Amino acid sequence: MQEERQEHFYNIGVSYKKADANTRGKFSLSKENQSSLLKLSKEKGYKGVFVISTCNRTEISGFAERPCQLIELLCEFSEGTIQEFAKVSTIHKNQEAIHQLFRIGTGLESQILGDYEIVGQLRQAFKLAKSLKVTNAYSERLINSVLRASKMVKNETKLSSGTTSVSYAAVQYIIKNLPDYNSKNILVFGLGKMGKHTCKNLAEYTQNKSVCLINRTEEKATEFIKEHASIRKSVFTNLSEEIEKADVLIVSTGSDKPTITKEHIGVDKKLLILDLSMPENVSKEVTDYQGISLVNIDELSKITDETLAARQQEVPLAEAIIETHKAAFNEWLNHRRFTPAIAALKKSLEIIKNDEIDFIVNITEDKQAIKDSYEIRRNALQNKVTYYTTFAGAKAACVGMNYSDEITVSSLQNLHKNLS
Repeated sequence: MQEERQEHFYNIGVSYKKADANTRGKFSLSKENQSSLLKLSKEKGYKGVFVISTCNRTEISGFAERPCQLIELLCEFSEGTIQEFAKVSTIHKNQEAIHQLFRIGTGLESQILGDYEIVGQLRQAFKLAKSLKVTNAYSERLINSVLRASKMVKNETKLSSGTTSVSYAAVQYIIKNLPDYNSKNILVFGLGKMGKHTCKNLAEYTQNKSVCLINRTEEKATEFIKEHASIRKSVFTNLSEEIEKADVLIVSTGSDKPTITKEHIGVDKKLLILDLSMPENVSKEVTDYQGISLVNIDELSKITDETLAARQQEVPLAEAIIETHKAAFNEWLNHRRFTPAIAALKKSLEIIKNDEIDFIVNITEDKQAIKDSYEIRRNALQNKVTYYTTFAGAKAACVGMNYSDEITVSSLQNLHKNLS
């Protein structure tokens, strides 16, 4: 007889808490690899799976018999190894995994406290998994609960005020480290979400009119600058020329391999490079040139502003909101767990009422079973159905039935008369 698979809900992955930018880059998953991973998880029969891969973390959530099954998926589609994963990983199971997702979705686990960009990233991650039919009712209900909690934290606390994104931190770094930043030539290379947010933050928090944008897909850049007239667009073939003109280079290309190397930069060039990509898209070799200052995501995330202390005071309120939404999810989960039992009980009561059963053995083992037995016993008495609450009593009754033709039934009164 084949044993029933015992599955648990897991959240496994690597994050900035234990892994540096270089290590996180090894475990980072492109959209293509995320899709391939999800498809394979479906083939293997894993349920409710979704993947989130950002500059802060790469994590897989879903049902499996053992966490190693999800870990193997991650290592198969990334450049990280199981040995490397073991050194820097976190593994959460069942309620811990649920709690972890609530903390991620509300910005409490972000490298920059209160980072609200994670909400969109989480929503997109689940949307991809759902489109590939890998999700289930459990994971969908959980994500919706997380998103509701996140919205409430955003609206009812100040956790997301101030420096709450890497793109904002990049602009703040420029402001704090370049005294004449408004007159510097700034080149933004890459127009993903990070690149767009960086351009918008440059426009909002500086008066710099010398921002140039290059994207490998020129059409996207053309559409973007229609709404941002202060930004100049250049073409990918002019990348090296534009770098030569620039004082600051912001890289947000989102490639699996470096998009900026020593070949793009002059030997005597003085340049501040902010690499906002994960994995890192600027080759470390560029720092061989004395005039190059290279800053990555981990360094940018250390930036604090005057609102940090105020945001930290909002953490208990955010945690209370999480507990409320988590309790509601667990209530739904418990109700869902008992739904088959409730359906079975209703069916049993209907059978009793229809005189389709003549003999009942009802053994109670827990509070829910005791509660259910009241209804069964009441219906058995009303419909004059024989009812036993122990196996010993039921067995004795069955033995007696085998000798029913030989047994004479006497009342206690008659037995007493015969004895006197």
